[in-house]
Amino acid sequence: MEEQTPILNLNLNRIKGGGGGIRRPLWVSVLVLFTVIALFSLHINKEYSIFSIPLDFISGRVGLVSSYQQKSCSDFFKQVPARKVVKSISDFGGIGDGKTSNTKAFHRAMEFMSRFTESGGSQLVVPKGRWLTGSFNLTSNFTLFLEYGAVILGSQDPDEWPIIDALPSYGRGRERLGARHISLIHGNGLTNVVITGENGTVDGQGKMWWDLWWNRTLVHTRGHLVELINSQNILIQNLTLMNSPFWTIHPVYCRNIVIRNMTILAPLNAPNTDGIDADSSLNVCIEDCYIESGDDLISVKSGWDQYGMKMARPSSNIIVRRVKGTTPTCSGVGIGSEMSGGVSNVLIEDLYVRDSAAGVRIKTDIGRGGYIVNITINNMRTERVKVPIRFSRGANDHPDEKWDPKALPKVRGIFISNVVSLESKRPPLLVGIEEAPFEDIHMKNISLFGLAPSMKWNCEYISGSSCSVFPAPCSQLLKNESTIQCPN
Repeated sequence: MEEQTPILNLNLNRIKGGGGGIRRPLWVSVLVLFTVIALFSLHINKEYSIFSIPLDFISGRVGLVSSYQQKSCSDFFKQVPARKVVKSISDFGGIGDGKTSNTKAFHRAMEFMSRFTESGGSQLVVPKGRWLTGSFNLTSNFTLFLEYGAVILGSQDPDEWPIIDALPSYGRGRERLGARHISLIHGNGLTNVVITGENGTVDGQGKMWWDLWWNRTLVHTRGHLVELINSQNILIQNLTLMNSPFWTIHPVYCRNIVIRNMTILAPLNAPNTDGIDADSSLNVCIEDCYIESGDDLISVKSGWDQYGMKMARPSSNIIVRRVKGTTPTCSGVGIGSEMSGGVSNVLIEDLYVRDSAAGVRIKTDIGRGGYIVNITINNMRTERVKVPIRFSRGANDHPDEKWDPKALPKVRGIFISNVVSLESKRPPLLVGIEEAPFEDIHMKNISLFGLAPSMKWNCEYISGSSCSVFPAPCSQLLKNESTIQCPN
């Protein structure tokens, strides 16, 4: 999501009378104050100054300005040529009045578009209007383009979200045994797909599904808003996705996925409405997104207990950059707890999380197996977050009774640096597993403000090192064999 440049109204009122002088404009005072604060920040930490007050703080929009602002992982997606065939959903009988079902129109459109998979590709345009539809499947070498003012509305008829097989790495629906509902926008085995537009909207109208969950009358696991399976070279950008029944964007068994400039919204009490879940996927780029949800803003997963271990499809080479948002019950970025296929080489940087349960969280359990290794978290700012950094065990959440209590996860090589937490509620909670301690946990340049002096870090079954951490970390992170360089 692109940043808006704040506009400062400069009042240059001339002083009445001779001399033609002018008053010192307001921006000069603001600039002086900004400079003093920045210098004070530099004095606190000579090596790291990336958390100076950002420019958009002046306009009341708190954000991050960092040395990584120009970095991008968008080249994970290889650009595709212009599509040979471009059609509107109206060409297939679609009516954008918000009431008429367009499920058949989308099915007709996608059947037509699939004819051009091997001959130049195709693009389906959704113009301004409110287009009610059930689930539809995409095709390869295809672009779904939502014009400004276009809204795709998820059907309120559960039968228009058909039942499909459970994912093999989960062995069952995530919420209920057996099969699950398909996503609203779905694809399997696709290549070179773009989902984009002029900030058009996909609204899953998920309240019907949340009510089924709250009332405990849900028969099959809820569908996602967008799910892509076994697909590659996918770009999702410049849209607003909202009110997903379940997880919002779910790439699983995929590679080379770019998700950028997205706004993802759900009521903060909407159950399990994760923003983006990268699941058993390789080379995933998530950047410049704003997310409000009732669960993790971003989650990295790779299968559930024995089913995930058997399939052994890891999530690796995941980059999460410049993501902002809030979730009152969960974390800005969560790794796990379904991580049985393994998670490695994850980079999270320039993360801003407010009014949430956790900033970043690594979660696993006995029975998961798998591994979480080589995780780098750099340049995170939190405000009014309960636990800025959390490692947890013991979810006691298994797909069935066949899980193996001897399958222990390996957690090793976690590097966390340049963190500022304002109005912190609790100190970090870092709890490993007695039979499989979390090792090589390294923290550098961590500042947690707002904690009572009596509050101490809570650590069990972890080991590692730290430097430039305030307040002082637990003894398990005070060892001298640090693998990270600390300032003198």
